[in-house]
This record gives sequence, C-alpha cells and structure tokens, in this order.
Amino acid sequence: MAEAAADLPLAEDRAVRRASTAQLTAGQRLALKYFTVAMVLFLAQMLFGLLAGLQFLMPDFLLGVLDFNVNRMVHINAMIVWMLYGFIGAIYWLVEDEAGVPLVGIKLANATFWVLTAAVTVVVVVYLLVQAGPGEMRSIWLINEGREYIEAPRWADIGIVLCMAAFFYNVAGTFMKGRWSGISGTLVLDLIALAGLYFAGMFYTTNLSVDQYWWWWVVHLWVEATWEVLVGCIMAWGLMKTLGVRRKIVTTWLYIEVALMFGSGILGLGHHYFWIGTPEYWLGIGGFFSALEPVPLVAMVVHAVYDAGRHGFQSNNHPALAWLIAHAFGNFLGAGVWGFIQTLPQINLYTHGTQWSASHGHLAFFGAYATIVVAFVYLALQRWRGEVWMSGDLPDKGWKWKWALALLNVGALGMTIALLIAGYEQSFTERAIGGSTWQAFFEGQTRPWFVQAMQWRMAFGVLMTVGLVLLLWDFLVIGKGEARPAKALPAMESPQQRSSPQP
Repeated sequence: MAEAAADLPLAEDRAVRRASTAQLTAGQRLALKYFTVAMVLFLAQMLFGLLAGLQFLMPDFLLGVLDFNVNRMVHINAMIVWMLYGFIGAIYWLVEDEAGVPLVGIKLANATFWVLTAAVTVVVVVYLLVQAGPGEMRSIWLINEGREYIEAPRWADIGIVLCMAAFFYNVAGTFMKGRWSGISGTLVLDLIALAGLYFAGMFYTTNLSVDQYWWWWVVHLWVEATWEVLVGCIMAWGLMKTLGVRRKIVTTWLYIEVALMFGSGILGLGHHYFWIGTPEYWLGIGGFFSALEPVPLVAMVVHAVYDAGRHGFQSNNHPALAWLIAHAFGNFLGAGVWGFIQTLPQINLYTHGTQWSASHGHLAFFGAYATIVVAFVYLALQRWRGEVWMSGDLPDKGWKWKWALALLNVGALGMTIALLIAGYEQSFTERAIGGSTWQAFFEGQTRPWFVQAMQWRMAFGVLMTVGLVLLLWDFLVIGKGEARPAKALPAMESPQQRSSPQP
C-alpha cells in the first residue's frame, strides 16, 4: 500500500504531462523534439570543450585517442548544430500561433527531423572514429571537408540544404495558408537566405584566397547575418508572450535591426578579407562598415530594456524574461563590443589568429544565440506543463534557474576575459615583438600571462558546465505539480489588427 501511495504522484504527473502534450499543436510537439536534441548537443559541446581546454594545459592528455584537433572540431560543430536545432524548434513553436493555422506538411517536418538527427549522429561518429583522411574527393565526400567550422563531409552539406529547404516549405506554406505579419514576412525572407548562403561552402577552388573568400560567406553571412535576423524574429515574438508587449513596438525594432544588419553587415564582411590576398580597398570598406555592425545590436538592448520596463517587469515567465535580457546584453557585448574592438585593420593586424578572436567568438555565440534558445525552452516548458505559473513565488524560490543563469553567464564572461588576456599576450609577444615568426608563435604561448589565462579559462569552463547541469535539472522539474495558472498579461493586438487570413 505504501509503495502504491508513493507511486501515485508519479502516475498523476505522467497523466498531467500526457494531457498537456495532447493540448500542444503538431508544430509545438515537433519543437520539443528539436529542443531535446539541442540540449543533448549543448551538453556535448561543453564536455568536448572541457577536454580541449584541458589539452591546452596538458598536451599529452588523450594524445592519439582523442586529439585536440578532434575535440575542438566536435566542440565547435556541436555548438553550431545545437543552436540551429534550437532556432528551428523556436520557429516551429511560434509559427502556428503567428499564422493562426495548423502547420503545413507535418509529416515532411517530422521526417526532416529524424533524417537531420540521424545525419548529425553519423557525422559525429565519423569525427570521433575516422577523424581524417587523404586529400582526395573521397575524403571530402565521406569524411571531412577540412574547412574550419564547416568540416562536415559533402553529403552532409547537401543534406543540410535539403533539410533547410523542407523547413522553408513548412514555415512559408503555413504563413501562406494563414495570416501574415511583419514577423512572419521577415522570417520567411530570412529562411531563403538561410538555405541559399550555405551553398557558398559547398565548393572549393585551388586558389586559397578565393576559397577563403567564399568560406567567409558561410561563416559570416550564414551565422552572423541570417542567424541574427532569426534571433530578431524569435525575440520579438518572445517579448510579446512574456511581457504582453505591443506588436507595433517589436515589429518596428525588428525592421530597424534587419535594415542595419544587412546595410552594414554585408559590406562589413570585408573585415575578414584583410589578410587573405584580396585588394587593398577592403581595408577601408571592411573597417568602416564593421564599425556600424554594433548599431543594430544596441537597438536590441534598448528594445528589450524598454519593453520590459514599460510593464514594470510584470512577466508571466520570469526565467524566459531573464534569459531574454541576458541575450540582449550578451549580444551587444559579445557580438558588438568584442567584435568591434578587433575589426579595424590597424588593430586586426596584431590580433587576428590569436586568442583575442576566440574571446570574441565565445561571448558572441553564447550571448547572441545560446541565451535566446534557453529563453524559448522556458516558454515551451510553461505551455507543455499546462500554462502554469512561472513568475515569482515559485515553490523552491526558483533557485535552480537563477543559479544556472548566474553560473552560465559569469562562466562565459570569465572565459571571455581570460581569452582576451591570453590574446593580448599573444599579440604583444608574437606580433608586435616577434614579427609573426614561428619562434614568436611558440614563445607567445609559454608566457606566464598566457598560461595563467588558459588556466582561468578552464576554471570558468567548469563553472559553466555546473551551470548547464543546473539548467538541465531545472528544465526537468520546473512547473511540475504547479496548480496556479500563468499570470495574465495586458492584452496584445487582436488577430484582426493583423493581416486577414488568405482565402
């Protein structure tokens, strides 16, 4: 009898979860699958990052078993893929609500998820077991293309483009069947770029400068431009759901962000061309327009703070709001400030290829992308658990999500500062004093400041991992057993204030 009584709450929780899942739309159920895989890959990214960081301090650790170049490759690619999964999940979560109709092509959407997940699994297994091959077409197609950040073999490249094309069909078809808005129009146009720009990384030339030119189109415009617009759409919808912000406000800022991002971002791509053999005029074009890129990111900060402040932070989902605010400031600091301080050619001459770049990359990816995905997972959990109370006065005072928020953000910022110090030491020793010789390269990595910075980078990486474990724990338990309904928010515009459904 005692065992039966103990099992009763568990059975009730399962029944409630089944009922809540049944209330979700088809797109939202699919989004939960994407969020689940995203969090698994997030954990993998952190673990392989710890291994790579440890090998910086102990080069013989796992030598010949899991070499540094393999751990680093899995760390970076897991980051890119889990964020892409998070974006896709967030869009599937919002598309039916925004369009007012069921998701178009749900069978294709589910099939795409399983095909993409199977392909990612195969690619990771190849990374770990095969690792490298001879410089021939067979290796490019089946093992590794050898390009940093986009090492996936050619068959996986083609698969990514096909999956993005299917994703575009699902989203665009849903909006065409339902109603349009400023958010949906921007999102659909951006998805065309998301699928199209990846083609730039699917061919190679024998001229290294030309090859690097097209490679940067993927690394900069695919990741920094199209992803930023996706984030703008996701954040606009998220702010309306967490704060009841007026649609007119978020749509206006979204248009400004898109205009500035593509107005300055495309020519700002030139800051990657400084040292790859391109014409000298890119020094001026890349330097000037790169300086404009932080402007839309500042707009995002103003956007989030203003919209939150106008309601006195009366949110129906405190964890989601906190991560949205963390996103705004993290995006501004990581992608904006940390990017700007090294993109002028007079500075970049000394900083490119050092840990200074890694400092920018860590804070930019975490601040601009990881934070927004975490915010959306909290939004999804609230709906999945039955639109329950997730504001203040949680049963456990919300200590898990608060500590996770603090540890992850402090850890990311700590790693950023540590890598910046290491990059400064490299720039001074290797570039300014040593003149970029091989001897100066190795000497720069033996200086006390560099070694100590790498040790601090490792410590803050462990701190982030602890924060991630707390975050995943909170995902599993937050909202369980909560009977209070979500806090009511001020009414947003009615669907009639948007475009009417198409016939």
